[in-house]
Amino acid sequence: MNQNDALLMSEAEFLRRYNPSEYARPSTSVDAAIFTVKDGSLHVLLIKRSEHPYKDSWTLVGGYIDMESDIDLMATAKRKLEEKTGVKTPYLEQLVTIGNKSRDPRGWSVTTVYFALIPGAGVELKAGLGASEIRWAKVSNGKVKEKLGFDHALLLSDSFERLRSKVLYTSLPVYLMPKTFSLRDLQKMYELILNQPLDPKSFRRRILNAEILAATATLRHNGTRPAQLYRLKKTAPTHFFMRSIEGPIRSENRASS
Repeated sequence: MNQNDALLMSEAEFLRRYNPSEYARPSTSVDAAIFTVKDGSLHVLLIKRSEHPYKDSWTLVGGYIDMESDIDLMATAKRKLEEKTGVKTPYLEQLVTIGNKSRDPRGWSVTTVYFALIPGAGVELKAGLGASEIRWAKVSNGKVKEKLGFDHALLLSDSFERLRSKVLYTSLPVYLMPKTFSLRDLQKMYELILNQPLDPKSFRRRILNAEILAATATLRHNGTRPAQLYRLKKTAPTHFFMRSIEGPIRSENRASS
């Protein structure tokens, strides 16, 4: 179709005759840093590639957009996460879109990066097409001991930094918790990600004032004092504190963006 023909026809006719293959397009994918906590440490989900490029290298979970079934990028990210873990994540956030001709040796490549938070219990991992292995890898200060293919070491580091920065002023760690937990359990989760201790009394007041938790009828008896167990309210939005978690108690709620 030449430019003069396109100018003379209606939009409906133009779209009917339009051939997208006439234009070069980069490969487009979604990659996700899927975080959980196992054995008291933060972990990220990795797959071992069974195909070139970067055959036998570890990478984050990801895949190409299915233009027939995925209505948007979030749908792609959710689909890939559920395919690999069998879990519908309670929290998934878009981090950044990166595109250039050097990140993939096959040529120009664009990826949209997400990070996800899921509880560690009840997850059945599935390697899937193009992967020989899948496993949780321990994260230490945004890094794993495994050598990652493509630019995924940078993607993981950026995802970890976003997670840690948001933990300072939001309730994100609740999405890593099991169905029921104590306030002390939740505080430990904050401390694990932030790598610093928090004042128990201040933390307890701030979390309870957020009104995102519901007390259950269950107490845990494993010490001198029984611990009240809580669950996340089904309709509770992500809570945003007015100040960082070390700051004043005063806070407000607004939906996660």
